[in-house]
Amino acid sequence: MKRPSIQLLFALLLISDLSFAQKTTSSVEKFGNTLNLGAGLAYYGYLGHPVPVIHADYEFSIARSFTLAPSISFYTFQDNYYWGAPHYSYRYYSYRETVIPVGVKGSYYFDKLLNLNPKWDIYLAASMGFVIRNIVWENGYYGDKTVNPGPGDLFFGFHIGSEYHLNKKAGLFLDLSTGVSTFGLALHL
Repeated sequence: MKRPSIQLLFALLLISDLSFAQKTTSSVEKFGNTLNLGAGLAYYGYLGHPVPVIHADYEFSIARSFTLAPSISFYTFQDNYYWGAPHYSYRYYSYRETVIPVGVKGSYYFDKLLNLNPKWDIYLAASMGFVIRNIVWENGYYGDKTVNPGPGDLFFGFHIGSEYHLNKKAGLFLDLSTGVSTFGLALHL
């Protein structure tokens, strides 16, 4: 009787491993390939009040429970600044500031660890990126154009969030953050 060759043994192990992987991964939830569209509030401390924001990101699966999501947000607000100088009267001048944060968010999902119902996802995340800002002053203002420090050129944020799956293709999410909190629609593509 001949002994099986090492190649045959390896092939049998590989086939059995692949069939086991197909059975187990079909029941494991996959994260990523998700377009998140939301609206919410930006509450940067320099404003003194929250402002409405719109947000979009697209999640890519990186590891079993980890995703990376390029993101973009947009908010704008109008405010006043009290200014005067020699030959100008002191009064309030208005300006409109538009802010566009662009970055990436890394999320870790705790579904398997917490043994959650498949309808729910819970995650912790961190985000970072840069900020594009534009300030337009009313005509006649000739003073200092930087009345507040703004969010700076770079941002860092921490998030906790959850998604409720309406079906296989859509869900509702809530993302609470240190900078921008949003509620919206998750589209699983």
